[in-house]
Amino acid sequence: MKGTKLIDILKNGNIVIPLYLLKNYKKFNIDMNSFIFLMYLYNLGDGYLFDPEKFSNELNITTKDVLTYIDKLTDNGLLRVEVLKNDKDIMEEVVILEGLYNKISLITMEDINNKNEDVINSSIFDVLEKEFGRSLTPIEYEISKAWLNDGIEEELIKEAIKEAVFNHVVNLKYIDKILYEWKKNNIKSAKDVEDNRKKRSNKKDVKDNSNVDLEMVDWNWFDDED
Repeated sequence: MKGTKLIDILKNGNIVIPLYLLKNYKKFNIDMNSFIFLMYLYNLGDGYLFDPEKFSNELNITTKDVLTYIDKLTDNGLLRVEVLKNDKDIMEEVVILEGLYNKISLITMEDINNKNEDVINSSIFDVLEKEFGRSLTPIEYEISKAWLNDGIEEELIKEAIKEAVFNHVVNLKYIDKILYEWKKNNIKSAKDVEDNRKKRSNKKDVKDNSNVDLEMVDWNWFDDED
């Protein structure tokens, strides 16, 4: 029988929520479980196939609960379900999160007068835009700003960006996940990152020095958690 609470899934780290959104969730005017379900959809991505049975199985809740959350979030204007043609010209139902992004933009405008000058002048935004090859969207800017407001060192964020580049996954969700994993492992500085890399490399008992360097560069932080 399905009975796992969504809050338990959040505690287990199965759903990654950017700090900026977590700190502002009350502004969405929904209960915590609805917010967690919304973040689950956010992790899947805008335009994801509407599949209540899949959502039910992955979250260990009933299909009825899934449809209830969908109705609540639709009524709040945070998402909608549309029938669109896929790449094979087949009609299918997908989840559109435009309402969520619009809400985030409104929250951003409300907070704009409270920006910290040190954060505004951070070089992190320039680094991200250089790697992305474009300007940051409002939500990307706010998530990046939240890292700094949360006390994460600029150099550590730059290390996370480098890690994403090395693993060929240059997007904000992946960088946010790296910082989340480092926080869990008490990695707070660029020196901690380097020490952790050396520690993990030593465990591999690599004989060839060139292979050691390659291992350190291509290391995926999510595949070998202690």
